[in-house]
Amino acid sequence: MKHLLFTLLSVFSLVAAAQAQTGAKKVQPKQIRLTWEVVEEKYQGKNQTLSALTIKNTGTVPLTATGWSLYFHSTPSFKAKETPAPVKVEAINGDLLRMEPTAAFKAIPAGGTQRIEFVAAGQIPNDYRTPKGFYLVYDDTKTQGHPIAVEIKKPTHNSINWIKPEGIYEQNTTIKDLPAEKLTKVFPTPTEYQETGQDFTLTGAVPVVTDQAFQKEANLLAGHLATVFGKKPAVTTTGAGKSIRLQQKIGLGPEGYELAVSPQEILISATTPAGAFYGTQSLKTLLPPSALAKKQTSVAVAGVLVKDTPRFGHRAFMMDVVRNFQKKEQVLKVLDLMALYKLNVLHFHLNDDEGWRIEIPGLPELTQVGARRGHTLDEKEFLIPALASGPDAATSTGSGYYSKKDFIEILKYAMDRHIKVIPEIETPGHARAAVKSMDARYERLMKAGKKAEAEQYMLRDVNDKSQYRSVQYFNDNVMNVALPSTYAFLEKVTDELLAMYKEAGAPIETIHFGGDEVPNGVWEKSPVAQNLMASNPKVKTVDDLWYYFFGKVNDMLKARNLYLSGWEEIGLSKVRTNGRLSYVPNPDFVKENFHVDVWNNQGSNIDLAYRMANAGYKVVLTNVSHYYLDLAYQREYDEPGHNWGGYVDLDKTFYFNPFDYMKSMRVSEDNQPLSATVLSSYASKEQLKPEARANIVGLQAPLWSEAVRTPERLEYMLLPKLLGLAERAWAPDPAWVTNPESDQSKAAYAKDWSAFVNVLGKRELPRLSYYAGGFNYRIPTVGAKVENGKVIANVQLPGFTIRYTTNGSVPTIKSKVYTGPIGEKGKISLAVFDAAGRSSRVTIVENK
Repeated sequence: MKHLLFTLLSVFSLVAAAQAQTGAKKVQPKQIRLTWEVVEEKYQGKNQTLSALTIKNTGTVPLTATGWSLYFHSTPSFKAKETPAPVKVEAINGDLLRMEPTAAFKAIPAGGTQRIEFVAAGQIPNDYRTPKGFYLVYDDTKTQGHPIAVEIKKPTHNSINWIKPEGIYEQNTTIKDLPAEKLTKVFPTPTEYQETGQDFTLTGAVPVVTDQAFQKEANLLAGHLATVFGKKPAVTTTGAGKSIRLQQKIGLGPEGYELAVSPQEILISATTPAGAFYGTQSLKTLLPPSALAKKQTSVAVAGVLVKDTPRFGHRAFMMDVVRNFQKKEQVLKVLDLMALYKLNVLHFHLNDDEGWRIEIPGLPELTQVGARRGHTLDEKEFLIPALASGPDAATSTGSGYYSKKDFIEILKYAMDRHIKVIPEIETPGHARAAVKSMDARYERLMKAGKKAEAEQYMLRDVNDKSQYRSVQYFNDNVMNVALPSTYAFLEKVTDELLAMYKEAGAPIETIHFGGDEVPNGVWEKSPVAQNLMASNPKVKTVDDLWYYFFGKVNDMLKARNLYLSGWEEIGLSKVRTNGRLSYVPNPDFVKENFHVDVWNNQGSNIDLAYRMANAGYKVVLTNVSHYYLDLAYQREYDEPGHNWGGYVDLDKTFYFNPFDYMKSMRVSEDNQPLSATVLSSYASKEQLKPEARANIVGLQAPLWSEAVRTPERLEYMLLPKLLGLAERAWAPDPAWVTNPESDQSKAAYAKDWSAFVNVLGKRELPRLSYYAGGFNYRIPTVGAKVENGKVIANVQLPGFTIRYTTNGSVPTIKSKVYTGPIGEKGKISLAVFDAAGRSSRVTIVENK
């Protein structure tokens, strides 16, 4: 017995020692350094990139040739170049990839490195397209992921035509620096505006006297004035003497107002509370932009006479909180921004493949599973990482949701500011988070022996063998529209949403049910879908399932006195001619009051919005070419944002012409001037019919959040571009849109463009440095070039200051102010500064 015990103890000791030794030999994740760099764009003359990943082992033991994997996010086309390849790259789902060593991989000794080259489809125009979110997983702890930092080396060559400082300089040459006193002091530009020269002196002692109908609007105004003066002015329904007065006046329209400022009073007249509210917002922009920088004792309010009403009734911003989550506080801040500039619709994108962001009572898995992302092998507790959200679900930028209480607070906050919140529940595609969440619910209830309850809200046919891949590379992200349980789920979600709106006392007229980017191949091998097609004479093909689905969703909403909103696809039919697929407006739904957000004005679809409006659909222009705020401002490596739909700078949102937007097309997706051939081709496209103008109900700017991981980045992408949308959606139709190619129109546009950027640079952006806690708006980079042996520079926003250095250091707020040509030789570093001291990226120009 003693011998046996001794033997067992010896074995246990050897195992423990072996385990300890194995642990000791494992390189710690923080000891692994990764560097990624572009080697060659357009590799082999194709639309692909050759890149290299260098793995450095800074530990004291080798990184073994087996027993680990690197997860990261990129295109599934990412493959090792070398043969035999030292690593194998496998697509997990979406943009999540796994890299594993092969038999050709050699262990990396302590202090050693290994460089691996890869080929991937597409080019790398900026940092967004680089691989991201690396984390390490060891085979013996496969459920744990360890983040690994990666250094991205910026390319030193300009092989994909990045914009140069000279190009920015040329873009800015038409801009004139206008005297501040000559600028319109209400923004967006009012219908009628006149300055009288008779200012009003406003102090914290000036009361707000309001008709009872505008009590809420008066209190919100007084709350803002408290941030100016440090004390909230009195709000009363009666009073004589100097005051701000809100009075009801019949006949000014649903959102119209009048604003009259004299030395005796500030008078806001409106028919409705919404009109009164917009009058107060105009008064806020009438205040000096520096009023919020510190507490004031008094401010001079310019004497004006304003009569105003909006151009469009639907002035929308779409906020995607799914791809990366934004907290409730940031949503409220965005609502404050929208209200200031008279935007009245928040299109709230609440679910997608990568997440579900709102609590639905009775369906806890939607937030327990669908609202979190992290490293997982089975997705039973949370979803896989996406978009570089990281392996830890607790700290992931992809995790988070709004509780019922949060959402009701958001609704009330928006309602007080006359903003409608349209919730978007993406269906039937872009629905992976919902599908996986209901899978988890199904498994939980099946284990409990509750089969009928488990199947109640199931969103996929468990026997479906269909194969597909979405645009975002998912192969399991579509609800099965042949399942009765899919409609039970949508009814449950709809009714819970309506209950929240009711509790908030907020209006709701529509729910947005998505409808975009359902990939080919879905439902083709679903037994449930086949049974439906066999039993329902109206559903003969897989294509017919689309119309079946939105017909049923429409019926559900009509039964609840709602109308259906969606992306353009909800109102389109598929037509196949000689094997070619095209989309035409679907006549079956025209009279159903469908509202469609039309984003696709690319290629042959450039006239799609007009085709749908002419057919009778209510259209919200959401053109990717001009209003996708997630697109990068410029074609420059350090400029964040997408580029798949081109580039959107401030000018694009400003010069958009809603009723003839094809004349707003000036550049290609590569930001190059369009050829005469392309421009002339637009003449053959369908134009908006005069009688269909009423079907263009408004404008919308979406901000998709794949690359938006922080509030600061959200605000950078949002501003100042959103102000161009605000101007076009509210202000009267400018004179230069009628015949934009004429010399007269070009001169009128240049004048209006200069006025717009001067207003932003000297009034609105300085205001936004402090408003609602301050916004991290983008400060434009310097335009500069060498001319006659000297460096000359300019800026897109007059009122901002250019500073420079000549010794190689980064310009600071204490650096020299640019006032004219710089004669010093060598590398001149320039940056733009706002009044609050924030700066742009540095521009370097060499003066030889």
